[in-house]
Amino acid sequence: MRKTTRNRPLTAALALLAAFFPIAAQQHPALAPGHPRAVAPAAPVRLTDAQIDAGIRIKLAKSKIGPDKFRFKVQGGVVTIEGKTDIIQHKGAATRMAHTAGAIGVNNHIEISDAAKQKASDNLAKGRRRAQIVRGEPRSTSATLRQPAVPVALKAAPRATVQKQ
Repeated sequence: MRKTTRNRPLTAALALLAAFFPIAAQQHPALAPGHPRAVAPAAPVRLTDAQIDAGIRIKLAKSKIGPDKFRFKVQGGVVTIEGKTDIIQHKGAATRMAHTAGAIGVNNHIEISDAAKQKASDNLAKGRRRAQIVRGEPRSTSATLRQPAVPVALKAAPRATVQKQ
């Protein structure tokens, strides 16, 4: 049998292609037939209105926002919450509670008292003042503003004056 050197590069390329072809033909591990995500994801199980209502009641009984006595109703998976509170965070907590109980939507009609709004506003102003003091900024606009520091390289060098005689 006669050996030819002409076909060696072609033979080597075909050998490499044949070696990698089975690897390329394999399915991605995440798409393997036995993998849970290989099939289309099932629609989430939707709870009935009674189940959502019971879930909210259980969560409300265990929660710190229970004494606020919020009223809620569930219709078509959407929870409507009504009531009044003296703590701003309770409004958001009620919304999260309804979502975790299985609601697909929440209409939050909880009213926050004026005292709670004023307290939050005062805390916000106090926090701004604290941040200004930390950064060294003036506490008010009537305070004397500092002139920005000019780098040495940008300062004008004194000019030599030549006097005419």
